[in-house]
Amino acid sequence: MLYNIRLRLSHKYDEFVTGGRHRLCIEPVDLPEVQKIQYFSIKNQPEAFEKSEYLDFFGNRIQEMFFQDALKELSFELVACVERVAPKLPKISINFVELENAIANFPNLSSLSPHHFLGNSERISLLSIFKEFSLKFLGKENDVFESIQEIGTRLHKEMQFDDSVTSAETAPEAAFALRKGVCQDYSQIMIACLRSIGIPAGYVSGLLRTTPPVGKPRLEGADAMHAWVMVWCGPEVGWVEYDPTNNQFVGDEYILIARGRDYADVAPIRGVMRLSGSQSCSQAVDVIPSEECSSVNSAESS
Repeated sequence: MLYNIRLRLSHKYDEFVTGGRHRLCIEPVDLPEVQKIQYFSIKNQPEAFEKSEYLDFFGNRIQEMFFQDALKELSFELVACVERVAPKLPKISINFVELENAIANFPNLSSLSPHHFLGNSERISLLSIFKEFSLKFLGKENDVFESIQEIGTRLHKEMQFDDSVTSAETAPEAAFALRKGVCQDYSQIMIACLRSIGIPAGYVSGLLRTTPPVGKPRLEGADAMHAWVMVWCGPEVGWVEYDPTNNQFVGDEYILIARGRDYADVAPIRGVMRLSGSQSCSQAVDVIPSEECSSVNSAESS
């Protein structure tokens, strides 16, 4: 499936702010046999005084910007054309006993090595509540692929989607106690559950193509940034992606932007600046399926 994508992030401040430094992580990445970036462009208003680009440890494309002048508004816009194919799903994978041996014998510490996705990370702590929840319905006879489905389904049944009770700073255990939250909460809770029983799991940031109700027009900017989970199913199967918010494995309607251990590794924007007063943030996303890359977008590409 080919998608024309537009993502807009906007910030407004009550008072002028100065010395803004931001780390931006919103550019989709190429993935062999799954995702191909036909073109992309990232623009910001106002223009940055300094800008640099690099790949982080996990292979995510990062832009860092410094804004010297005082400002009251700041916006970033991604325009891209991405070809996406649904990942192939395994019929079966290794069980818990085999997984433990496979991890112990995994030969390297590359960016997607399972060793990086087993323990505590900045936003995720392997508390007993997650292990107890997972072991209620899993045994050593389960293979890892079955465990993904079982934990994902159980979590989906117990959780309620509610965008009014958590924020980007909410800890997974707090959202789990409420049994409410958004995609970030669902994903970090599932990661904690999987890691707590020895299954390597990571956090994926991206975009999800949404479909309007039957008979209703598609609204501009109605799509959303999304989060889901990647799970290591052994050296032969590798990483499998699952969306606990929607209780399904990832298909061709998902656009991957970044991968990491938790939200802290892949936050769309992080930064510091000198300010007083309050600020407001907004985002708008369009993920539009098409048979060709938009000519308007193409003219803006870089």
